Amino acid sequence: MMKKLTLGSALIITTLLGGCATESSRSLDVAKVASYGTQYQGPRSPISVGKFDNRSSYMNGVFSDGLDRLGNQSKTILVTHLQQTGRFNVLDRTNMDELKAESGIKGQAQQLKGANYVITGDVTEFGRKEVGDRQLFGILGRGKSQIAYAKVNLNVVNVQTSEVVFSTQGAGEYELSNREIIGFGGTASYDSTLNGKVLDLAIREAVNNLVSGIENGAWRPAN
Repeated sequence: MMKKLTLGSALIITTLLGGCATESSRSLDVAKVASYGTQYQGPRSPISVGKFDNRSSYMNGVFSDGLDRLGNQSKTILVTHLQQTGRFNVLDRTNMDELKAESGIKGQAQQLKGANYVITGDVTEFGRKEVGDRQLFGILGRGKSQIAYAKVNLNVVNVQTSEVVFSTQGAGEYELSNREIIGFGGTASYDSTLNGKVLDLAIREAVNNLVSGIENGAWRPAN
């Protein structure tokens, strides 16, 4: 009888332990533009973000569904980085209907501010590749790396004259690597977040160059 109870208890404990799940979470530092939080006494020109198109061959093939996901994602990233520079008054033009509705609910007429410049952008290069290797024909292990590359162009356009007053580029590469050694560890599976990470890196570099152009006198924002 005691033996049966002991065996039953062991099975219950094993079941409970096997059914336990663990959770973990942590916040991550988000990379910001180089000028974030720095002192600036110059003019903060009102700007808006225009079209940001994917001009690369990535997701633009014959079987594309016509949705410019890279372009839309890039535009969102650009607005954030421009605002973080502290050099511009960034005007939101993507939520006009929502802003108008809220203004009506509040019972106040909108007093929209016009932009002096429109920032347009293009993803000119984008690609992903996987690179793998094997140590001693795979006996000692194997590895796989996912690499994403992006290059973007930004143009500052005067709204009154349509003149492109400044242009800049930014490029970035992101790599995810995993290695399996003699059956231990795991190789990297497809990570869709690499697209956003490499776009953020390239756009952040382009915005840094945009701010450097102001500081170097290559172009001067108007009030």
